[in-house]
Amino acid sequence: RAGFAAGADFYVTKPFAVDDLIVRVEVLLRREGKSASLVREVGDVEVDEGAHSVTRASTPIDLTPREFDLLCALARRPGRVIGKRQLLSEIWGHSQGRNLVETHMSSLRKKLEAHGPRLIHTVRGVGYVIRG
Repeated sequence: RAGFAAGADFYVTKPFAVDDLIVRVEVLLRREGKSASLVREVGDVEVDEGAHSVTRASTPIDLTPREFDLLCALARRPGRVIGKRQLLSEIWGHSQGRNLVETHMSSLRKKLEAHGPRLIHTVRGVGYVIRG
């Protein structure tokens, strides 16, 4: 509590995964309008967080801001399963309303799969994983 009272946006309890800390810092940088400008590639998908752009097999793909955030969250951790609650917390700032994730994930998949094979997979009862 003292940290929040002093102006902290979040805190991390030990033990923690370094990947999770990096994601939280990147989210804060984006929120502040600063770029953690990274271009990530997963399979034939290229995600440029700084330019807020996505291409698949060199074809630009238009995504809504939430779809883009979902893709970034997965692309930051390829091969790692990310739970729905974690995605809700990272992207929407709360852990309620799981249909939000499912609805946006369905739309994101349709847009990506229009240009190639499935990259985002559901791990039933756990969450989602992106594999290239």
